[in-house]
Amino acid sequence: MSEHPNAMLRGGPATLSGRERIRYVPNRQETLKLFRGNCYHHFERTTQTCLSEGRQLQVFVWHGTTYVAE
Repeated sequence: MSEHPNAMLRGGPATLSGRERIRYVPNRQETLKLFRGNCYHHFERTTQTCLSEGRQLQVFVWHGTTYVAE
C-alpha cells in the first residue's frame, strides 16, 4: 500500500528540493525530524494547510537543526 503525501515542509535547508518538501508524515501531531547528512532538521506543525495536486497538505515549518555527535 502506497502512502499518499499529507504534509508540506517550508523553510529549512536550501538543499531540500521541492519534491522532497511534499511527503508523507506518519504522525502529523508531532515535530518531524528529518535526517540529512550529519544532522536532523526539525519541522513543527502549523495550523495552516495548502492544496497540492488536489490533496490537502498539513504545513510544517522549519524550527532548527541538531547535529549528530561523533
